[in-house]
Amino acid sequence: MGSTGTVLRELRGAQKSAKGVSLYSRYVNRPAGRVLAAGAYRAGLTPNQVTLVSAAFTYAALAAVALVEPSWTLGIAVYAALAVGFAFDSADGQLARLTGRGGPDGEWLDHVVDCGKLLLVHAAVLISFYRFGELSSDAWLLLPLGFQLAAVVTFCAGLLREQLGKAAAAAQAATAQASAVPAAPGTPPAPVSRVRAVALLPADYGVFCLVFLLLGAPGAFRAGYAALAVVHTLFLAAFLTKWFRELRALRPG
Repeated sequence: MGSTGTVLRELRGAQKSAKGVSLYSRYVNRPAGRVLAAGAYRAGLTPNQVTLVSAAFTYAALAAVALVEPSWTLGIAVYAALAVGFAFDSADGQLARLTGRGGPDGEWLDHVVDCGKLLLVHAAVLISFYRFGELSSDAWLLLPLGFQLAAVVTFCAGLLREQLGKAAAAAQAATAQASAVPAAPGTPPAPVSRVRAVALLPADYGVFCLVFLLLGAPGAFRAGYAALAVVHTLFLAAFLTKWFRELRALRPG
């Protein structure tokens, strides 16, 4: 087992593409995940165990949001736990690529934890609004439900876009091979856009977690949460349009 410095260097070469990744994930979460992955490697943890550590931090923070009266102290603790959980969420994949121990089971577990996180984070906010919010109107209770809908649909539609795209590409390759038609040369990857990376910041889960720092000021928290809900809904509309067009372009013939 190499030194931590050696492991970190190897992890730098085991990174996913930065395409479609916000600046936060690229320059904050992935580097933090790299350090955690190196520590997990030195400790002998498996990628699936790292995924469960991520779930423990995240779900404990969300339980606190639902059960504990909002305060500045709670906000700092919740944000810290969510940020660490998100970094471990990056670390599991990096560790899997480093060790070659990734597989369908690990990818499945990671997606299950992510799906649960998206459901629970907004459910926790809803419970907190109901128990501690002293809301001017019950209509505020609809906000977490709408935000949850946007988040879950974005997550599921993105996964389907990825899987259906892979299936269509595999079918096209098989058809070309059966017809003895040489496959078209691959298109060189487009350069990573800094403008796109900045534009994606409001949709990044790590940036979303920052709103919990406002738990000590309920009015400010609701305003920030509502603003993010609007932004995520707009991103959902843009993503769905983009993904539908991409999949339609993959139709055979």
